[in-house]
Amino acid sequence: MTDVVIKFEDVSKQYRLGVVGTGTLSHDLNRLFAKMAGKEDPARKVGVSNKLNVRDGDYVWALRDINFSLNDGEVLGVVGKNGAGKSTLLKLLSRVTAPTTGVIKVKGRIASLLEVGTGFHPELTGRENIFLNGAILGMTKREIKSKFDEIVDFSGVSKYVDTPVKRYSSGMYVRLAFAVAAHLEPEILIVDEVLAVGDAEFQKKAIGKMQSVSKSGRTVLFVSHNLTAVEQLCTRGILLQNGTLLMEGPIHDITSAYKKSSVDETNLKRSGTRLVEMQQYKMTDDQGKEIDELFLGDNFYVEASFTAREAADYADFTLDIRNDSNEFIGHVTNADDLFEIKNIAKGENRKIRVEVKDISFAPGTYYVSLWLGNKYGTFDYIENCMRFTIKQGEKFIRRPFPFDKRAKTVLRSIWKAL
Repeated sequence: MTDVVIKFEDVSKQYRLGVVGTGTLSHDLNRLFAKMAGKEDPARKVGVSNKLNVRDGDYVWALRDINFSLNDGEVLGVVGKNGAGKSTLLKLLSRVTAPTTGVIKVKGRIASLLEVGTGFHPELTGRENIFLNGAILGMTKREIKSKFDEIVDFSGVSKYVDTPVKRYSSGMYVRLAFAVAAHLEPEILIVDEVLAVGDAEFQKKAIGKMQSVSKSGRTVLFVSHNLTAVEQLCTRGILLQNGTLLMEGPIHDITSAYKKSSVDETNLKRSGTRLVEMQQYKMTDDQGKEIDELFLGDNFYVEASFTAREAADYADFTLDIRNDSNEFIGHVTNADDLFEIKNIAKGENRKIRVEVKDISFAPGTYYVSLWLGNKYGTFDYIENCMRFTIKQGEKFIRRPFPFDKRAKTVLRSIWKAL
């Protein structure tokens, strides 16, 4: 019989807005007395959900009534939009914070990698940070020494192991941080978005390492917006929405439901005369493979086909791109590049492809709207019909970068002393 190593039972987490902690001293005492008397938590309010722009008095529920279990050796993917409660769930599991209500049962030693280089000191060398970070993650000095060469070899920073990590690029930084956590050999490994700044080669290597960790009988929880990585690594998943557990099941069912919730084709906003109508559209790489993620600085392609119900002298095709906050970030149109789509015959089917080069939007989630029309009006407009994510990589920025929320794009630069 497979052992249950993690179990969440009616777990909720409440925060009080504007102050540190969950309430005043009187609130905390009332909650303590209620708990001692076996009564319901007086701070727990019925029917209040976590909606990003809605608050109930001074309180907000980051998680509400979460129930799930994870067996020994399973790899669980945790997906959901920003603000769904993913990081809060992992912080509860890692004991960074405690649940407001409910019980979390854990069997085994946990290694958590919640942020790139958590526990790293920028002034210390890679060697010193391996020992420091290993100690923070629960390794003994003997364990660290026995794993030191393997950690350095995996991270690929052997040449710079005695250099302060503040001089490391983002790729070196994340590789070293991940290598320490992955080689701890815990019963449970928790990984939260740390692959977002690694390059493609390292991501492949890291996923392989986590797969080998799970095959050795250990358990992995993996949180990421990189759905391709989630599907490669995980066998089962949970979908969080507004702090609640929306769905649990096989990983492909979970990622499909998440994609559908992000871009639901049955509920797309569509307008125009449809005299020339778009039939199919997709985002691809240079090999024609459909994608929904790329690195900052990458190229991507959008392919679209359309059918003319009536003849048209010409048409213009435009991609409008918005971010997760529905802010207009940029657009691409054939007219800017003097590419003509003309003499469209009635009943004709056409297919076009546009290459978007050196994408420079700040890492995050984006939506593409497609417009087809001309100066006389709109033939077809489909709003937010494609969703994609941009990861940092190393093409534009060489270190982990805390993007300011006001920064919508990233500019490429070359520096030299004069």
